[in-house]
Amino acid sequence: MTLNALYVDFNSYFASVEQQLRPELRGKPIGVLAVLAETTCCIAASNEAKAFGVKTGTMVRDARKLCKDIIFVEARPPLYVELHHKLIAIVESCTHVEKVLSIDEMVCKLTGSQKVTENALALATKIKRAVYKQYPYILCSIGIAPNTFLAKTASNMQKPNGCVVIEASDIPHKLYPLKLRSLNGIGRQMEERLQRYKIHTVEQLYALNRDQLRSAWGSIEGERYYDKLRGIEPYYVKNARSSLGHSHVLPPEQRNIAGAKAVLHRLLQKAAMRMRSYALLTTRMSVKVKFRDHPSFYGESGISATDNTLSLIQSLETLWQRYPQHLTEPVAVEVSFSGLSNTNEAAYDLFAEKPAETETKLNKAMDMLNLKYGKNTVYFAGAHQALKSAPMRIAFNHIPDVVVEDDE
Repeated sequence: MTLNALYVDFNSYFASVEQQLRPELRGKPIGVLAVLAETTCCIAASNEAKAFGVKTGTMVRDARKLCKDIIFVEARPPLYVELHHKLIAIVESCTHVEKVLSIDEMVCKLTGSQKVTENALALATKIKRAVYKQYPYILCSIGIAPNTFLAKTASNMQKPNGCVVIEASDIPHKLYPLKLRSLNGIGRQMEERLQRYKIHTVEQLYALNRDQLRSAWGSIEGERYYDKLRGIEPYYVKNARSSLGHSHVLPPEQRNIAGAKAVLHRLLQKAAMRMRSYALLTTRMSVKVKFRDHPSFYGESGISATDNTLSLIQSLETLWQRYPQHLTEPVAVEVSFSGLSNTNEAAYDLFAEKPAETETKLNKAMDMLNLKYGKNTVYFAGAHQALKSAPMRIAFNHIPDVVVEDDE
């Protein structure tokens, strides 16, 4: 088994971009916030802030206790996306990028002589130097291994700015000192599930056979994990996009029923425009409202295949009639479309009317005007009180299209 994957992970990416672009932030503990509010949490922390224990998800008040000199800055997603594409180009100038996995992670497939350890390490050094030459304050950790999973694991073993190789001869013993949560795909809930199966260490996990891992996972992913741990690249059937949507943490002034509803309308209209840009239709819409000290409100509705904003607004209004009347203030909202299909493959309900030509023309005209003159040039009235809310956000596995999703 040879080295096949080189994994590039840009460290503290959002915070590093801010430090690269703003010299006054360099060398200082930085917390990046979705909105500048005391009641929110960090979506990223600089390496300097991490040294104090601040990390993604740390509440602002807790971050201040951990690090009294921390500086909070508001996220600027369009800039992170712009730098993301430039960094891909830099890595691509050194070797082919096989797959972009997130805004700050990508994997390169090693070929030919690159599979030799010293050559793979030389390539890693070349990539680091190329990035440093243009962006000296954006560091990356690199992992090299027989498969993508172990290369990612290696990239996390020495941060920031590290480079770790896991060779076939290192498997499994180099993995044994790691905690279960250090392995990609094992979060808090999965760790608790594994512990119910008396699995507390990586060594115990590695000792299980395929059937035992499938049982522990409750799905075929357990069998894939068997291969991943052994340096084998598992096979995945490429599926079409299954869902899309937007979420937003409400600023203090919108933490009320009217504010939550307006932001949901805003998110819905953004998501509908994005869905049309992919030439997709949805057959299921859901909304979610989170509260600080109360169970979340969740509503879901099946609909005839559509990309029509007006039809989706009607579904939202119907779901909103079930909104709880308790006085707990909402803190975050989310709209999601699922049951997606391509426009040329959609199966319409037997008794449902296909979209009227006038509706199709209206949506097309609105999208064209908003793309040409700015995102809020034309919109439906439900979003009027939230036009400045819900700017571009970057999810782990979704790199926004700046043309479609930027609000500037």
